[in-house]
Amino acid sequence: MRPRRSCLAVPGSNPRFLEKAQGLPADQVFLDLEDACAPLAKPEARHTIVKFLNEGDWTGKTRVVRVNDWTTEWTYRDVVTVVEGAGQNLDCIMLPKVQTAQQIVALDLLLTQIEKTMGFEVGKIGIEAQIENAQGLNNVNEIATASQRVETIIFGPADFMASINMKSLVVGEQPPGYPADAYHYILMKILMAARANDLQAIDGPYLQIRNVEGYREVAGRAAALGFDGKWVLHPGQVEASNEIFSPSQEDFDHAELILDAYDYYTSEAGGKKGSAMLGDEMIDEASRKMALVISGKGRAAGMTRTSKFEIPEN
Repeated sequence: MRPRRSCLAVPGSNPRFLEKAQGLPADQVFLDLEDACAPLAKPEARHTIVKFLNEGDWTGKTRVVRVNDWTTEWTYRDVVTVVEGAGQNLDCIMLPKVQTAQQIVALDLLLTQIEKTMGFEVGKIGIEAQIENAQGLNNVNEIATASQRVETIIFGPADFMASINMKSLVVGEQPPGYPADAYHYILMKILMAARANDLQAIDGPYLQIRNVEGYREVAGRAAALGFDGKWVLHPGQVEASNEIFSPSQEDFDHAELILDAYDYYTSEAGGKKGSAMLGDEMIDEASRKMALVISGKGRAAGMTRTSKFEIPEN
């Protein structure tokens, strides 16, 4: 899976921001044709995005374009212009406000037609599905399985809050008067749909862009549940997101030790054991699976271990 600890939103109509985004250490950059573009700016923004995808240096980043949703008059031309113009320099299309599996199927069919017409590899361009209302959440399992192209399920908190009449004007923060986590059910349902289908789960934006501590708190909750990353709207949020959605050095080292120890103890030389002790901790197959998750995230983040498994002396 592509690393998506930090998913940077960049207005497709702003060349200065598009230029700056190339130098930021975000795992993913999505060039936005939806909410970040005024209606009158969208046609020109399509061509601006094509230019920057083809001529920019996006090395090490997942390149995504968020098109407008299917209820608008812009979606078809968004997809055709961007994919025909820069499909070979594009990793995914993000579809906002997904409500049904059929909307994913429609995008898949359109992408396939363009790829065949242009001679691109069919199926190479992935789909990121953004869940932003109650209907989308109710259908999230079907949405997750609607196409082999789907790579991520994304929570869109602002529109979602409005769609369920949540009593709050601060996107991502808890509504006043509710003592528990108002987003727990939503995040867990998205996470379960993603994990059941080997997809990534991404949390949406935190709009108080200068409140980095607030961002850390909200991002930390999503990371604790198991989400793979979160949107960033400002360069100041990128470092925080990369840190929060990466394992700590201690956890990464421990995961690597578990994997090495399990390999040894289940081998002929290690006694072909199903479980063994690593210091004061018993490890088994379940431990190995948990360690693989942490190790995989650490390696994807470019981490290197600082400890080594030593074969015990008899």
